[in-house]
Amino acid sequence: MAKFRKSLLHRFLSWKSRNLSHRQFLMILSAIIGFLAGICAVTIKNLTHFIQVFVKGDTVISYHNAFYFIFPLIGLLIVYLILKFLIRKKPGMGIPATLYAISRQKGIMKRFQMYSSLITAPITVGFGGSVGLEAPTVATGASIGSNLSRMFLLNQTTRTLLIGCAAAGAMSSIFNAPIAAIIFAIEVFSLDLTLTSLLPLLIASVSAVLTSYFFFGSEIILPFSLEDAFTISEVPYYILLGVLAAGCSIYFTRVHFRLMKLMARIRSGILRLFTGGLLLGLIIYFIPPLYGEGYSVVNNLLQENYLEALGTNLFNAYLENIWVVILLLAGLVIFKIIATSLTLSAGGIGGIFAPVMFMGSAMGHGFALLLNNLGLFNDKISVSNFTLVGMAGLMAGVLHAPLTAIFLIAELTHGYELFIPLMITAAISYMITSKFQPHSVYTMELAQRGDLLTHDKDQTVLTLMNITRVIEKNFIALNIDMNLGDVVHQGVVRSSRNIFPVIDENRNFMGIILLDDIRSIMFKEKLYEEVKVQDIMQQAPEIIDIETDRMREIMQKFQVSNAWNLPVVKDGKYVGFISKSKMLTAYRQKLIEVTV
Repeated sequence: MAKFRKSLLHRFLSWKSRNLSHRQFLMILSAIIGFLAGICAVTIKNLTHFIQVFVKGDTVISYHNAFYFIFPLIGLLIVYLILKFLIRKKPGMGIPATLYAISRQKGIMKRFQMYSSLITAPITVGFGGSVGLEAPTVATGASIGSNLSRMFLLNQTTRTLLIGCAAAGAMSSIFNAPIAAIIFAIEVFSLDLTLTSLLPLLIASVSAVLTSYFFFGSEIILPFSLEDAFTISEVPYYILLGVLAAGCSIYFTRVHFRLMKLMARIRSGILRLFTGGLLLGLIIYFIPPLYGEGYSVVNNLLQENYLEALGTNLFNAYLENIWVVILLLAGLVIFKIIATSLTLSAGGIGGIFAPVMFMGSAMGHGFALLLNNLGLFNDKISVSNFTLVGMAGLMAGVLHAPLTAIFLIAELTHGYELFIPLMITAAISYMITSKFQPHSVYTMELAQRGDLLTHDKDQTVLTLMNITRVIEKNFIALNIDMNLGDVVHQGVVRSSRNIFPVIDENRNFMGIILLDDIRSIMFKEKLYEEVKVQDIMQQAPEIIDIETDRMREIMQKFQVSNAWNLPVVKDGKYVGFISKSKMLTAYRQKLIEVTV
């Protein structure tokens, strides 16, 4: 069977090379990937819905709200067992894992990633995990795009573009927003905005949204009809909303990473699962709107039905007091990211896109209610409009994707009447947040490790370069206990290089000897026994650590030291040398690959 498949693939590739250009084949593949991404979105959404119907059935509800406490833990435990005993691999953190595959693995994603999130994300969310389904859908589609491109022997640049097509297709299918989906792929995956990339993204996005229409019709995840028009007098309030969104974005990012690091200190996976699961269950028990994705809460807030959005809680007797409602909405903003981080750190599979929209809607809604009830203004502002714009403000700040935020909300409202307030709030939120948080939640850890691709072409090329491929190992290492005679007979005579690394008996790097340093004495045989290596060696101008230094740091070290060769170490032990000429040659080759 395997031979038959290989033969069939070989025949197809031969036919393709004769009848289709690379561009034509790319258009066909982008349509297929868009369709498959749409199927993934439909599958994940339906599986989640079926699980939620089951756990929220009449039999379960008869036991009061106890299921809010226990079911998130059950879901996390099921996911843990599936990953440990069935899949036996960790699927990674959705979009960050996909970005890492692009920057460090040449866009190659493992085959199990095509189905791991497809199974585990619905279980996580269906049982109450407070995360979203967008990132798992994107990661699943991206893996399909990556593996299809590998099967058809496409290069790294095309593979990256097809991963972007999968991301656009997934977002387009989920939100029925094809334009915002394209912008999302460009902003988050740092794709070049050219006709070569734009057309495949457009085809994939349209293919996915048509797939979604086929299964769901005109039904969308956030149905909304704009009723209140924007007025110029509301501009100051939207500016304030942008500032508030920036503050919430910074809070979101910092709390998320601190909680993830705190939970990571628990080394035992099962102990971390029970700790996070029980804390999550406790929070959801007291704040039921935090259960699952939370789009039902968002929809109720958009309809200005905050009583339905808040659901049954300990403060039901006080909900007639608007100030209690505002405080409860603030509580949703504060605790949503805590619930999300606990879900992810305990082993749940999901993303932060839906939590961002949830927090943004609660923030905007609460802000509008606050202004309307302060009694300082004669005119009431539109609560639903501020709820929508609040979502855009938080998306712009947390995801560092202001254009995605603007166009997504504009497409959800089927018009551009809110375009100006969306631009004001998103721009202010992004500018303030990026001042304090230079990277988004998706890219923070990648940037800290030097693995982040950006729209900066130079930075992209340096990130994609593989350090191990430019290390030269044909240097003769000298032991620090040697004398000058050993250096001449075992080093100079046998080497074509003019630099020699000095190591100890454990191969720890000690320094270097330059041929110029010994040229004046290397023919004086009477010094052969007298002069030792440690007498003539010197420190290297810079040392490259293969574990910590990235290409940008390496380039910087060459520039600062003005050296042509620098030693490479790993855990302090000598590995080889990197030459500036080989670095520049590799840079030019990678630049050609990236820009083709």
